[in-house]
Amino acid sequence: MSENECLIEASVEDVFAILTNGWSYAAWVVGASRIRDVDPPWPEPGGRIHHSVGAWPFLLDDTTKVLEYEPLQRLRLQLRVWPAGYGEVEFRATKTSDGCCRLVMTERATSGPIALLPERLADLMLHPRNAEALRRLKLLAEKRS
Repeated sequence: MSENECLIEASVEDVFAILTNGWSYAAWVVGASRIRDVDPPWPEPGGRIHHSVGAWPFLLDDTTKVLEYEPLQRLRLQLRVWPAGYGEVEFRATKTSDGCCRLVMTERATSGPIALLPERLADLMLHPRNAEALRRLKLLAEKRS
């Protein structure tokens, strides 16, 4: 499992406005190149983002599904990373004493070939990517507030 944490100088509401906008994912999720569709129940459980990964002409179409959603607190997603397998990512937000948002992102492989990697090796790959995703999310949220 890989865990990253970020202090965002914006409200939890502003952060969750981005996290719950499926159309914004290509702007901050590293590797997502375009969003093809967002199912209407998004961000409620069962809702899906249909996205593409990679660069044209080498694009892979994939999906991300909401597993759990607690407004302004937690969002847990299932990632389909074809052909590597499946993973889960969770965002947990807390409001700091000065009104900012502390966001913790955890990611782990759950099945398929990627789940066979030793945890330490998986973290070496995921940690920098997720740090960059949080940096992009932070920029969007701070610009919004």
